[in-house]
Amino acid sequence: MSLADVKYLPETPAHDAEIEAINDEAFGPGRFVLAAYKIRESGGHDRSMSYVAVRDDTVIASVRMTRVAAGAGRAMMLGPLAVRPAFKNLGIGRKLVAIALEAARKAGAPAVILVGDEPYYGPLGFKRFPRGQITMPRPVDLDRLLHHEIKPGAVARFAGDVCHANMARVAEFAPALARPAGNAQLSVEPAIAVAPPLRAS
Repeated sequence: MSLADVKYLPETPAHDAEIEAINDEAFGPGRFVLAAYKIRESGGHDRSMSYVAVRDDTVIASVRMTRVAAGAGRAMMLGPLAVRPAFKNLGIGRKLVAIALEAARKAGAPAVILVGDEPYYGPLGFKRFPRGQITMPRPVDLDRLLHHEIKPGAVARFAGDVCHANMARVAEFAPALARPAGNAQLSVEPAIAVAPPLRAS
């Protein structure tokens, strides 16, 4: 197969069914109990930084990106990355990662994190997190917590419990929703769980 036949395109809703089939084939039903999937339950992925590889109008690989937060830090979480078995070991997955990283950089993302194998992602610019710096909502192999720093100092600020950026936004609003002491009434607008936009430097 010629790689010239493969097109790399931004993900759209029309790709959803094929992407779900690819992820099911690659990871099976067990994927839904993984830490990264737990984070995504609190908010969707960001299509503007998610891509597919297409050949003959068929999706053969996919990568998704999700906005996440930990402590004072913000980042994009890469994954799942999945390639149909017939198209593995051709560099398609690595190409998708490179495209997603460039999209994150252009969008002003401070860093990209993921749960994955260092031998695969290391050559693409990922390094291990220091042990204990971040905690995922479900158990993970600490050696598989990787980061790709885009803005200097971003990884150091990314510390603590990792959650979807929507949840971090809700937590930031929480103090404002508390009722004041005494009989005074507090009228507030409901907090909208929307992550702040990433700003380009």
